[in-house]
Amino acid sequence: MLLGDAVETLEGWSAPDEEQEALRAHYLRHLSEHADGMWRSCRPEHVTSSALVIDASGSRVLLTLHKTVGQWLQLGGHCEAGDTTLAGAALREATEESGLTGLSIDPSPIQLSRHQLLAGGCAGAYHLDVQFLVTATGATNYVVSEEAHDLAWFPIEALPDVDHSVQDLVTRTRHRLALTTNPLGS
Repeated sequence: MLLGDAVETLEGWSAPDEEQEALRAHYLRHLSEHADGMWRSCRPEHVTSSALVIDASGSRVLLTLHKTVGQWLQLGGHCEAGDTTLAGAALREATEESGLTGLSIDPSPIQLSRHQLLAGGCAGAYHLDVQFLVTATGATNYVVSEEAHDLAWFPIEALPDVDHSVQDLVTRTRHRLALTTNPLGS
């Protein structure tokens, strides 16, 4: 069920540029060649799902200072046996890693990010991350999970030191939010 949803999600997604389209094609090829392509045991690559959490105003993003990676990142991680959709996996991860309730997810990915893990149990493997936008529609008081050194809200215009993938994710999110609030671009 999860594999089918991942294929359907990726096939139905309109990539915003050539680089994202190449990643989309790579992810789909990976899933067609690996029946276990959604699980962390699949090597050298496996699909993961993550979420950039924004507050209801769209002016702040919630980032985690990841213990293993040692960088500020969006929330997310590996798919689990109970997950039936990629978006559902991202929402589950966001909820587990933040303690927030009242989260809502846009089921259309924001971007794809392929990156190699340099530490932890997946060191040497590549994550084929499908990244979603999640909105905190309720209270924004979070709880730091065991996977993090810290968790914090940052103004969308004033991020801490983040890698290019997180910066790209925030930029694409800002673009999507602008289209949502001003659909005609005027």
